[in-house]
Amino acid sequence: MTATGAAPGVDGRPGDAAARAAEQAVEQVAEQVVGAAAQRPAAPEPLLVELVTLAHRRLSGGLAAALAEEDCTVDQWRLLRVLADDRGHAMGELAQALLIPQASLSRLVDSLADSGWVYRRQDDQDRRRITAHLSRQGRTRLTRLDALAAAHDDAVRRACGLTDPAHVLRRLAAL
Repeated sequence: MTATGAAPGVDGRPGDAAARAAEQAVEQVAEQVVGAAAQRPAAPEPLLVELVTLAHRRLSGGLAAALAEEDCTVDQWRLLRVLADDRGHAMGELAQALLIPQASLSRLVDSLADSGWVYRRQDDQDRRRITAHLSRQGRTRLTRLDALAAAHDDAVRRACGLTDPAHVLRRLAAL
C-alpha cells in the first residue's frame, strides 16, 4: 500500500485505480441520464392555441407599454376605436364587440367618461336605452393613441418579417 491508502495503479502510481473507478462511475451516470432521457417522451409540439396565446400576451404587453405613455390601457383604446364610428353603441353591443364582461365594461366606460373621453346619451328612439359616444377630447386622444399603436404594429410586422401577418389572424378570429 502507498501512503495515501490507494492501491498502486498499472504504472505503480497511486490513484490510477481510483481515477479509473471515477471515470467508470461518470460513464455509468452518463449512460443512465441518456437512457432516462431516451425513455422520457419528447416535449409535444405546442398547440395552435398556445402559440396564439403567447403571441397575444407579447403583442398586448408591448402595446400596453406604448399606450401607458398616454395614460391609457389596451381595453380603453379598443373601446375608443369602436366608438369612433359616431353611431353610439349600447353597453351590450360594446360588451359583445370587445369580448368584455358587462360589469367590466361599465367600469371602463365610467373611467373614460370621468376623463371626458366618452359620454353617455339616451337613445332617440328608445329612451330606456343608453348609448356611449366618443367626445371631441376622446377623438383627439384617439388620434395620438392610434399613432402609438400604429408604430407598435409596424415594429411587430418588421420583426415578423411579414408584410401582412394579420390575414392569418383574421381567419382564426372568424372561426
